[in-house]
Amino acid sequence: MSEEPLWKPSPERCASAQITRFAAGLAARGHVPEGADYFAVHDWAVAEPASFWREVWDFTGVVGEPGTQVLEAPDQFPGARWFPEARLNFAENLLQRRDDHPALVSLLETGARRELTYAELYRQVAGLAASLRALGVGPGERVAGLLPNVPEAVIAMLATASLGATWTSCSPDFGVNGIIDRFGQVAPKVLFCADGYYYNGKACAVLDRLEDILPAVGSVEQLVVVPLLAAQPALPQGVPAALFAEFVDPAASAIAFARLPFNHPLYVMYSSGTTGAPKCILHGAGGTLLQHRKEHSLMCDIGPQDVFFYYTTCGWMMWNWLASGLASGATLVLYDGSPFAGEGRLLLDAIDAEGITVFGTSAKYIAALEKAGERPAHSHDLRSLKTILSTGSPLLHENYEYVYRDFKRDVCLSSISGGTDILSCFVGGSPTLPVHAGEIQAPGLGMAVAIWNEQGCPVQEQKGELVCTAPFPSCPLGFWNDPDGSRFHAAYFARFDGVWAQGDYGEETANRGFIIHGRSDAVLNPGGVRIGTAEIYRQVEQCDAVLESVVIGQQWQGDVRVVLFVVLRAGRTLDAALEAEIRGLIRRNTTPRHVPARIVQVADIPRTLSGKIVELAVRNMVHGEPVKNTDALANPEALRLFRNLPSLQS
Repeated sequence: MSEEPLWKPSPERCASAQITRFAAGLAARGHVPEGADYFAVHDWAVAEPASFWREVWDFTGVVGEPGTQVLEAPDQFPGARWFPEARLNFAENLLQRRDDHPALVSLLETGARRELTYAELYRQVAGLAASLRALGVGPGERVAGLLPNVPEAVIAMLATASLGATWTSCSPDFGVNGIIDRFGQVAPKVLFCADGYYYNGKACAVLDRLEDILPAVGSVEQLVVVPLLAAQPALPQGVPAALFAEFVDPAASAIAFARLPFNHPLYVMYSSGTTGAPKCILHGAGGTLLQHRKEHSLMCDIGPQDVFFYYTTCGWMMWNWLASGLASGATLVLYDGSPFAGEGRLLLDAIDAEGITVFGTSAKYIAALEKAGERPAHSHDLRSLKTILSTGSPLLHENYEYVYRDFKRDVCLSSISGGTDILSCFVGGSPTLPVHAGEIQAPGLGMAVAIWNEQGCPVQEQKGELVCTAPFPSCPLGFWNDPDGSRFHAAYFARFDGVWAQGDYGEETANRGFIIHGRSDAVLNPGGVRIGTAEIYRQVEQCDAVLESVVIGQQWQGDVRVVLFVVLRAGRTLDAALEAEIRGLIRRNTTPRHVPARIVQVADIPRTLSGKIVELAVRNMVHGEPVKNTDALANPEALRLFRNLPSLQS
């Protein structure tokens, strides 16, 4: 990696950052030396986790009673209990602000815009919570959302959480089976469903799918419809149904927040489900709140003055992460539709129109802007923008250089990586640290993150497994319908006893940053040499003719050979010259073992609904193995392109 950083924070930015005030408070209480930097705070936090997380509780102003004990059974992982005496309510913490400051700005790709103040948001949540309570919704019940990223999704989640019930959601672009596979496991009592959504210039209806979904789920006692395509959509038959505005109790003006234990179930999240039935991951209210408050305040420097955006759907954990920004008093910008609407500039336009200060997106979006020749620094003002966040897949070296060359020079570009599994990040950014090309800035505060080799020994500047060696508050409560915890243990703790193995293949750099090279289960292994897929993507990205690519290891003659599939620009074909160019790029910048044995042109590459390339599904298709739950894919038809390819038979 480059010795010289692409960006350094100014002294003024460092001085005003919340992490700087936090460190000063720690120093005043004798926890860290005066003037301690981010890494000094991190090292103390890992060494003294109970003290650190109590400091986070106090610094971020968590509403609730923390109790006297912070950490019980700290040597048990899993099994440690955080704040065992605490009582709090998640929604109460997100609704502390109740003035006329904008809380939610909703944008659709059609150009529609709505705005809710914090006072209006509180009233809407109060009315919805009253109606849900009248139905008997409370602790132990589940409420589900089949909704686009619109204010009603946030309102419904907050109303559910205020009562102590558990919220779960899917994006409406999931297929029928994908929705049943998820909601059918957790049996929601109430379902919020939009009549449809807009994507890529099309209006997509949803309600007609309920004819199959509701009987299969079998538990829904009340349907609440959110009109988006029509003002008065026809309500489905067979279950009590009401429009959202009519369901909200207009007489309710206050919320009786149910303060419950720290580990009270808040969310059911779902694994991608591309290799089997999706796992239902149960997350607690306290761990989610405390982890998000830490990440937003201390690692992203989000506060009441910020306008916070993340491109996400309600089926991805980044929606939950974005929603928690309300606890910082920030304005959240919700967007639903294609990120490339408006000639590909709609989201860039929103930065200027809404004064977005923290812009969250995916590595795919940044790469696509570069491929399209966009130069936001020349086409847009971007004066408000102070931070760009990226997740979903590794942000490549060249993506960093593009941002600082063509997007904005004075911006903190923070690649972050964690997962639905922990509803947060293991590694991420800091407004007080420099940005080096290709590197995630730092381990998350309070997260005992390391890279281990296959023998279970920590290594630096070598590739290995990303692990977390000590408990953290947002560790899941477990999996739904896993009473003895065996499936949960097998998923994260079977590799190394008492250590969380995330399933990411990465390395720690000399700067104490991290590089993620791809998923461990997608690592290529030609001739016994482990290769992260991101190492190849980085080189292919430089080829102007290639729009997208996916690389797999194909079982071949008792070994593994590297196979690269490419989607090319219109009018380009994979001829001998282009193959030579791609192979040359890879050979010059990596090793001969990285060079694909076969390069194959395809028309499309399958992705999950959150935009992640499904390398394992492609590998299964190439090997003639079944791919389960294709409803978890945004474009399942693309899988057929990889079946029985003649070019891979020799």
